Amino acid sequence: MKFLCLAYGAEEGWNELSKAEQDELLAQDELLRQRGDIVVAAVELTATTVTAWDGKPATTEDTFAHARVPLAGFGIIDAADLDEAIKLVANTPCARAKGAVVLRPISVINL
Repeated sequence: MKFLCLAYGAEEGWNELSKAEQDELLAQDELLRQRGDIVVAAVELTATTVTAWDGKPATTEDTFAHARVPLAGFGIIDAADLDEAIKLVANTPCARAKGAVVLRPISVINL
């Protein structure tokens, strides 16, 4: 089963960790990459939201959903079930550095 991972975290939480702790957490991201999972670990803070509720595109320079900390990255991981997915992301930077990782099961991928 594939899971979308939305990683939220602020630089302040990351900077509170020691270099050794940071390296340990980055190693977990690398482990996921080596498994063949998709890990995007740095997204820009800027966002453009597109809506077309009346059939005409409209944009705002902001996020649609607001969180306490910004979206820092995302990924798609393959796991047997939710329990395994939790274990895979529990030691990633955002999960440990005062952020969060939101897991959402993916039902269909159109490639």
